[in-house]
Amino acid sequence: MITVGDVMSNPVIYCTTLDNVYEAALLMKDHGIGAVPVYEDGSLIGIITDRDIAIRGVGSKHPGSTKVTDIMSEGMATISSGESLDEAASLMASRQVRRLPVIENGECVGILSLGDLARHMDGSATTAGVLKDISQS
Repeated sequence: MITVGDVMSNPVIYCTTLDNVYEAALLMKDHGIGAVPVYEDGSLIGIITDRDIAIRGVGSKHPGSTKVTDIMSEGMATISSGESLDEAASLMASRQVRRLPVIENGECVGILSLGDLARHMDGSATTAGVLKDISQS
């Protein structure tokens, strides 16, 4: 069985609550990623995505100097590296998210994206349906 840990992206590029939207966007650009976990005092408290920046940031007329905490997504779903890709796809579909932080011992050790799933799942009609459900959000 292929697990989340087998296909997740790592190492994790992250920012802190001291960073602003411009700095998060630069991390995304420089590393070719669409989401950056946000840490405070060593704990994952949220995630800022390219969509957050577009809709809650620029689209809501917030400048690049806006704190990441003002537009980040909170209460995000997370998953363990030992879970199956089917479990991950099910969680992504039910929560309507395109990325899942992968947590081990309270630490974010990777990010599982919709693209990771698409590249590694079996290609069945069920898989296609799940991926379609996730991408509807």
